[in-house]
Amino acid sequence: MTSDERGPSIQQRLFADLPCFGCGPSNDKGLRLASYPADDGSGAVASFTPWPEHDNGLGFLNGGIIGTVLDCHSAAAVMLEAERQGWPPLPGAALSYVTAGLDVRYLRPAPLREPVLLRGVVVEAGEDQMTAEVELIHDDKVRATATAVWKRWRPRT
Repeated sequence: MTSDERGPSIQQRLFADLPCFGCGPSNDKGLRLASYPADDGSGAVASFTPWPEHDNGLGFLNGGIIGTVLDCHSAAAVMLEAERQGWPPLPGAALSYVTAGLDVRYLRPAPLREPVLLRGVVVEAGEDQMTAEVELIHDDKVRATATAVWKRWRPRT
């Protein structure tokens, strides 16, 4: 199913003006990751096709790009959960939550020229903090995982 058939991505719906390098719809030079609610209601899914510029020097997907898409896909899962829970961004905040920690595990090389699947699910949800588990998968094998901790964004002036 194409993105046109699924409608707007989580990023387009919830933070269309965000210029994030990984998932910001308004960053023309960014990765523009587009995540969608999982069909079974368990978090978010996305497909990402790396660019030749994302080479790690050995013909595989660069670890920094992997970390970026895992972080940004966890954002989609967290923002989707915040929307479901009725926890909108606080006054002055562009998002409800911001990354407070990201623990990435690289398990096997990820392809450079083929799409990878991202799956993310919130495993702990509270109004002050959420934790998401995310995976990067290719050929039915998990290539990398991450645990992302997100804290409520409380802008300070």
